[in-house]
Amino acid sequence: MPGYQCPATEEGLTFTNRKCYSIHFVASSLTIADVERIAALSHLELTAEEKELFRRQLGDILAYAEQVQAIDTSGVPATAHVHAREGMERADEPRASLPLPDALENAPDPARDAGLFRVPRVIG
Repeated sequence: MPGYQCPATEEGLTFTNRKCYSIHFVASSLTIADVERIAALSHLELTAEEKELFRRQLGDILAYAEQVQAIDTSGVPATAHVHAREGMERADEPRASLPLPDALENAPDPARDAGLFRVPRVIG
């Protein structure tokens, strides 16, 4: 990575083939309890083996995120999209759409008199 110095002296990092690789630097700080909390938030039931596997995998993901954050981007202009210079959106031109009676014809329970679609209640 041009302009990026690998912190080879930091614990858990090695410098190989002009790239900086993390060797379970964050994985050691991620605990099984952390994985259990994440699994509970996701409503997942994990075995002991899965917890250990996910602890290592999530640790590797966090270590990679740390590497990405360490890259000097001070000379790179901010963009909202990787193809920011290309016109990715079509021109907004008004055009005819499906007539309301035809749209309501396809509805399972239309409110034809109001011109609306009726849907089942999903909140309280």
